[in-house]
Amino acid sequence: MTFFKNSLRILICTMIMSATLGLHAQKSYPLEGRWDLEMDFMGRTAPSWLEIRHSGNATLIGRFVFAFGSARPIAEVKTYGDNKFTFSIPNQWEPKGSDMIFHGELTDGKLKGTLIYTDGSVLNWTGVKAPKLAYTENPKWDKPLNIFNGKDLTGWHVDGEKNQWVVKDGILTSPESGSNLITDEKFEDFKLHVEFRYPKGSNSGIYLRGRYELQIEDDKGLDPMDIYIGGVYGFLEPNENAAKDAGEWQTYDITLIGRRVTVTLNGKTVITDATIPGITGGALDSMEGEPGPFMIQGDHGPIEYRSFVVTPRKK
Repeated sequence: MTFFKNSLRILICTMIMSATLGLHAQKSYPLEGRWDLEMDFMGRTAPSWLEIRHSGNATLIGRFVFAFGSARPIAEVKTYGDNKFTFSIPNQWEPKGSDMIFHGELTDGKLKGTLIYTDGSVLNWTGVKAPKLAYTENPKWDKPLNIFNGKDLTGWHVDGEKNQWVVKDGILTSPESGSNLITDEKFEDFKLHVEFRYPKGSNSGIYLRGRYELQIEDDKGLDPMDIYIGGVYGFLEPNENAAKDAGEWQTYDITLIGRRVTVTLNGKTVITDATIPGITGGALDSMEGEPGPFMIQGDHGPIEYRSFVVTPRKK
């Protein structure tokens, strides 16, 4: 009899725990989700990104992407009052100083607030919920477009005063640090084929829709990371490092549909149908629901391209 009573107690306790866990899993927090931000920074609107989610019963954690750098973990998002919150972020590439202090408020489905920068200055920002980007299975593709003609910069423009980009012998090159190079045309879903080469120790990248950086860096032999070649910077880690030696021609083949990306580096698929959570540091804007251009990073190290072919999805 004692055995059956103990078994009954265990069963009841298990049911109560399951019900309790179920309630916790179903509880939602208004601040939870992914947010596309715009921040007043250095006299311009700087795109940023914020993710807030719960961990355990009541703790809120998250990730934050500033105008530059990779996604930074938020150890705890503290809430107070009605839909108000705060958290701190240690500096990454910012000037030395204090941690950055983030204050925000949710009003009518939108966020707004201030960021105390490392030098003590106060930046204003606003945010909206990041859109759900539709995924099309088995899409039909349009004709491939050679958006680099092998002769000049027709169809491209720079984002700064210094245009260091040149075309010589059919190769597009940035021999030194300067401006990023951006396509005039914007794209939604696409396939992209790129052939590129970099010298030893160089660092560059390609921004898909001008928002999601696919890293290019001299990383051969290193363990794969989301900040190394083959990764979507700070978010998606490649399953292997398929880089060739510096000085060799290499290839990227990328498919982006909605938020879902597949990346093939030098014939090896290193990311398969993975979801890009949000914009990466250095993005042109945070308007994720709109088509965007390609942007080639030119403000880091030297880089060369001999092919840049885009195949848009048929609408």
